[in-house]
Amino acid sequence: MTADIVDIEGLGAIADRFDHVLLDQWGTLHEGQAIFPRARDCVTRLREAGKRVLVLSNSGKRASSNAARLASLGLPTGAYDGILTSGEVTWHGLKARTQQPFIGVGRTCFLIARGGDHAITDGLDLDLVADMGKAEFILLAGLDDAMAEPEHWRADLTDAAARGLPMLCANPDLTMFGATGLMPAPGALARFYEALGGRVAYVGKPHRPIFAAALERLGQPDPARVLMIGDSLDHDVAGARHAGMLALLLRSGVHRDKTRTGPGGLVRKLRGADVPAPHWTMDHLAW
Repeated sequence: MTADIVDIEGLGAIADRFDHVLLDQWGTLHEGQAIFPRARDCVTRLREAGKRVLVLSNSGKRASSNAARLASLGLPTGAYDGILTSGEVTWHGLKARTQQPFIGVGRTCFLIARGGDHAITDGLDLDLVADMGKAEFILLAGLDDAMAEPEHWRADLTDAAARGLPMLCANPDLTMFGATGLMPAPGALARFYEALGGRVAYVGKPHRPIFAAALERLGQPDPARVLMIGDSLDHDVAGARHAGMLALLLRSGVHRDKTRTGPGGLVRKLRGADVPAPHWTMDHLAW
C-alpha cells in the first residue's frame, strides 16, 4: 500500500498527471495569518498551466464567508476557480433534498453554530428551534470555544440519542484552534453523539458528499485526473482515494512530526494502518 509513495519538490514535476486540483485550506494555503507566498505562486502557476483549482474546506460556514477570509489573507477570489465548504454543500443539500443524507431529515432544526452564525440555514425552509427536544434533526455547523467540550452537551445529546434524533455534521474536523489553543471541533462532538448511540451523517472530508459536489462543480471529470492536496491523511488523502482521485500529502502540516524525514517516515507511519496512502508527498505547496 505504501511502496509507491513518491516525494516531489513541486507540482511542476507531475503536472501532466492531472487536470483539476482540490486544495485544502488550513495547513495548505495558510495557517491563519497570511497565504503562504509559495502557495500563492503555486496557485498562479497552476492556472497558467490550464488547471482548474477549487478550494475544498471542512468549514461549516458558507463559501462566501471563506472566500472573504482567503481574500483578507492574500488570495483574492479571482486567483482560483471556486471554493466548496462543508457548509455550502450542506446548504445546497438541504435546499434540494434530492440526495442522501439530506432526504427525510425533517424541517424543524436545532442549529449548533459558531458565533450565532445562521448563514448555513438562511433561505432554507427550516424552522429553527431553541429547544433540542422539539427538533426533528440537529445541524452541527460550528462550536463556540466555551461550548466546545463534548461533556457540556451530554445531557441534551443523551436525550436526543434516546429519541433517535439524527444529526447532520457540516464540519467533521476533530480539533480546532481556539483562543487558548487546540480544542475539540464539531467532528469531536459528532463522534461523542455517536458514542451515546446517536445517528450522525457527515458532509465534509473525508466523506462522499463534498467530493461528489466537487466533481459536479468541475463538470464531472474523470476522478483519476483530479488531484487533492492537503495535510491530513484522515481527511484529505482518505477522502480523495475513496473518491478515486489522486492524492498528495503535505508533510509540513498536521503530520509534520511523523513525516519530517520524508516519504520513508510516512511509510513507517502508514505501515499496518487502515488509511489509504497518498500517491505523492511534498513539504509545502509549491510549483
